[in-house]
Amino acid sequence: MFVAAYWWKVKPGKEAQFRAAWRRGTELIREHYGSLGSRLHRDAEGRFIGMAEWPDEATWRRAYDAKMTYDEPETRAAFVDAIEDAADEPLLLMDVTDDLLDRADDKPGPSLP
Repeated sequence: MFVAAYWWKVKPGKEAQFRAAWRRGTELIREHYGSLGSRLHRDAEGRFIGMAEWPDEATWRRAYDAKMTYDEPETRAAFVDAIEDAADEPLLLMDVTDDLLDRADDKPGPSLP
């Protein structure tokens, strides 16, 4: 498994819009580019950090080189509109060596406010 981490600073008041667009965009990337999905975090400075999982680096590289994006114009527009700043490149690129995360499908994630 391979992980790519990204960060975004979101405009004040646009957090829910960003999270909704990120969720839909992650679904689209999973469907169109072969990602395993992603997890969104928020750091102490208020940046959102996305940790996207991929089957391997080659799958991620093909998507990255193809300029993967949210393939629905309204989702892409909502995402871009919410962003104040973002990294030009992934924050981290890592191979997973050991994975002890509980991935039980019956546990719901946090809901949008």
